[in-house]
Amino acid sequence: MAKSNVFVKSILASAMLAAFAAPSFAVDENLEKISAMKATTTAIDIPTVAQTGKNADKLKDNLKKIKLPDGFKIELYAVVPDARYMAVAPSTNMLFVGTRKTTVWAVTDRNGDMVADEVKPFAPSIKFKNPNGVCWTKDGFLIVVESNRVLNFPAAEYFYEGPDVAVITAVQHGGLIPAEEESFNHTGRTCKVADDGKLYVTLGQPYNVQPKDKIDLYNKTGIGGVVRLNPFDGSGKEVYAMGMRNPAGMDINPKDKTIWTTDNQVDGLGDDVPPGELNRITKAGQHFGFPYWNGKFKVAGSGAAPELKDMKEPAGAVFPQVEFPAHQAQLGMSFYTGKAFPKKYQGGIFVASHGSWNRTVPSGYLLNYVPLNADGTAGKAEVFADGFLDQETKRALGRPVDVANLPDGSILVSDDYAGAIYRISYVGN
Repeated sequence: MAKSNVFVKSILASAMLAAFAAPSFAVDENLEKISAMKATTTAIDIPTVAQTGKNADKLKDNLKKIKLPDGFKIELYAVVPDARYMAVAPSTNMLFVGTRKTTVWAVTDRNGDMVADEVKPFAPSIKFKNPNGVCWTKDGFLIVVESNRVLNFPAAEYFYEGPDVAVITAVQHGGLIPAEEESFNHTGRTCKVADDGKLYVTLGQPYNVQPKDKIDLYNKTGIGGVVRLNPFDGSGKEVYAMGMRNPAGMDINPKDKTIWTTDNQVDGLGDDVPPGELNRITKAGQHFGFPYWNGKFKVAGSGAAPELKDMKEPAGAVFPQVEFPAHQAQLGMSFYTGKAFPKKYQGGIFVASHGSWNRTVPSGYLLNYVPLNADGTAGKAEVFADGFLDQETKRALGRPVDVANLPDGSILVSDDYAGAIYRISYVGN
């Protein structure tokens, strides 16, 4: 940690210089103060989210409708408004939860009973913008990835109580993608730090199908793919994978270190095409086919992309490991690293399906489980948790976003629609 601390100090100093040298973006005065180790005037008392009452009671009641395999149970872990992607703290009973709005939540289970006692905004003096992606470096630095900025918080799980929290601006606003390519659509980033120490970030492309004149630019900049970079200063940024539409979830197989992503499909082609994707990245530079392919459905020249009818198929395009039913919107995913679940689930992947918004009959609103074969490839997906869509009213009770492992072998599931996080555990038959 001593080496990291020296590095952090140098980065904090350079971040201050960079902040003053970038006048094209709105200045976050509080971020500048914190980077210079100065206090802001943000109120010291941070309001918390109620964890009991009518809302919590109704959420618990809704969970009675969730169907799980025998021996499993689902419970309310925390009330967390707009809960998206989760990062379980490495050393304490905490997790940090991103949103697509302006808040990162600090969720604390102070007594270790597997139910959150406190939920409150993290670093509220900072102006977050779509802080969807959260993840950890190997030595306990919290990364928050916004639409077009990366922030790095040393020792976040120990110094989160006040409004001002030490921060490194790893990537200035405008440094992830060209500023002129910023959009309101498909801008929720996700992140992971691999054993090589690099930060991997997913970058959705904003169109249903990007125009012909954007294809080369997006491949070059990593939009519609995965980029990797230094998590402390953003250096060494390179495109790691390309040819995706909206890679909305990502995790790393702890066994073979391959990087996996979900990918959301093209809209407007009917109820049943194209498929959702689960992709496996085995080396740098791979192309996953889009916008020529979406799964094994040819998008180029279809009704969604008639101007691409003469597009050449990308050489060596990698097809998905799993094709999911269309429009279920697979988002977060996580390899199951625990031992508490039955052996069939150990080492496999849980995938959250947010649910359809543009299908005649709604579909999704569930969790899938995907086993792995001995060679590291994916087996056949199966439904693991269902019932977040009320089958009588066809109304959503919840929309799963992300899955995370807890140290005891249970898993957490976030839900941005209900504003909650659930815990699924195995209790036996």
